[in-house]
Amino acid sequence: MSTVDRLIVIVLFEGVDLLDVTGPPEVFSLARRETEEAAGYDVVLAAETPAPVTTAAGVRILPDLTFGDLAARSIDTLLVPGAVETDDQGRVHPLTDPAVVRRVEELAARTRRVTSVCVGAHILAAAGLLDGKRATTHWSTAQQLAADHPLVEVDADPIFIREGDVWTGAGISACLDLSLALIADDLGEAIALRVARQLVMYLKRPSGQSQFSVPLEQVSTTRRIEDLRHYIMRNIGEPLTVADLAGHGHVGDRQLTRIFKNELGTTPHAYIESVRVERARNQLESTDATLERIASTCGFGTVDTLVRAFRRRLDTTPTEYRRRFRTGPE
Repeated sequence: MSTVDRLIVIVLFEGVDLLDVTGPPEVFSLARRETEEAAGYDVVLAAETPAPVTTAAGVRILPDLTFGDLAARSIDTLLVPGAVETDDQGRVHPLTDPAVVRRVEELAARTRRVTSVCVGAHILAAAGLLDGKRATTHWSTAQQLAADHPLVEVDADPIFIREGDVWTGAGISACLDLSLALIADDLGEAIALRVARQLVMYLKRPSGQSQFSVPLEQVSTTRRIEDLRHYIMRNIGEPLTVADLAGHGHVGDRQLTRIFKNELGTTPHAYIESVRVERARNQLESTDATLERIASTCGFGTVDTLVRAFRRRLDTTPTEYRRRFRTGPE
């Protein structure tokens, strides 16, 4: 390895998610190809022993090094993938093997930058590396991460979050976005965008991009709130108010607010806005409708209100979002 290369260590263990492991090396290899100067990455897979590791997909991977082999080496980036198990009720639970947690804690102590992919955030949290930090993980395990580690400020929405020298990524495919963000931090936005084009990705998505759509959020447990959610989606272009929803649900205004807080963890107003933003995102991606038309049909009323909602929820503007995510006809 030349002195200008950055050593990236990907942690391997039994049951690890395959794409968490194989996605980032593809991205970093393209960065080397797209960079004219000598700077690049040396990506290695490390495990407790040299024996093949069986991933969750059943594919076996051979480690490049053992953790012991890394004892005398300085690590630029430690990348911690995740693994899950499913119980008999179909619920997903992240795996945090204490032996893996200890190894991650040891390696992180001599690493410039620590990152996690998907539910790998649970391993970082168990190692104490996320205490006092804002972090994300896959939306399906975010509540468990918050419950198990109250010192971590869990945000289930962004596709990745950077807190100083600690980065956390969301769903499995977000490992590509996270890797691109790391490249941009090291080599600049221009190189990262060139790599994104080689990956046939529409863009290098910003960290504020939401990892999930409103319809994919956790399903509520009562028929009443589900009926209200469907009512909102059917009437999203109308000027919905708490009083409107309370009347439809045959409850008082305060009771409605309590129902939304208990079932969805948010307020009626915030939920309505999230649905409107989601509807607007779909139209920006797939139609040539004007911003005025989108603001009207999605219930924002004015373009200014639409813009403010996008800045608040996605940290971007509708125009920029369309430029980045447009998939329909020009």
